[in-house]
Amino acid sequence: MFTTGKLATLAILGTLAINPAFAEDKSAAMVNGVSIPQSRIDMRVKAAAAQGQPDSPELRKMVRDDMINLELLAQEAVKMGLDKNPEATQQIELARQSVLAGAFVQDYAKNHPISEEQLKLEYENLKANVGNKQYKVRHILVDTQEEAKTIIAQLGKKAKFDKLATKKSKDVGSAERGGELDWAVPTDFVPPFANAMTSLSKGDYTKDPVASQFGWHIIKLEDVRDLKVPPFEELKPQLQQRMQQQAIQSAISEMRTKAKIE
Repeated sequence: MFTTGKLATLAILGTLAINPAFAEDKSAAMVNGVSIPQSRIDMRVKAAAAQGQPDSPELRKMVRDDMINLELLAQEAVKMGLDKNPEATQQIELARQSVLAGAFVQDYAKNHPISEEQLKLEYENLKANVGNKQYKVRHILVDTQEEAKTIIAQLGKKAKFDKLATKKSKDVGSAERGGELDWAVPTDFVPPFANAMTSLSKGDYTKDPVASQFGWHIIKLEDVRDLKVPPFEELKPQLQQRMQQQAIQSAISEMRTKAKIE
């Protein structure tokens, strides 16, 4: 459902950046002599439809009523001089920048499409990186090597791995599950963890502490299963989105190198 708060930013922007095309645009409503263009209503309906709301007379009436309310509030705010409020002017400028940045991203994606060949190459790289196995592990994370060695000694005396993980591990999320992590591929972990994990036999645990930037790990391999990577067509939308994001980030980085930033 549309609310006044959700549409306020767009209404403010509409008072700041008048599109010349609106001069000839059909008016959807007049509020104290100010026209609300039909194209603005259509834009909001299109955004709602993209989120799953069907285009209907009821939706259009709701959007129109919200836009009228927003125009009334904006006019009243200007009468009160709130458009000169320093915080309001900063919010307006940030909103303007966000809209323009969004327009740039859409234009860049349109004019720099990811080719089918690029997507297929990325898919093959993905398959090569993730490998053909998934691993189910438990781990216990502690701050020092001495703590890790003490826990390994306790495991050697038949202490239960899950109970020690719940009691000792500083990885709170997995500690609640006895140290259990979700099914994952080696590339999901930092290299020291992944290397130790893949060297274990099912049911075994590391006899020496494994160091990473997070601390010291004791890792137990619960299970291994074959990994079947989904077909290209299934992953294609995700690959395309990720590669477009990477391309845009690259464009931003290039702009930063050329910009005078002090």
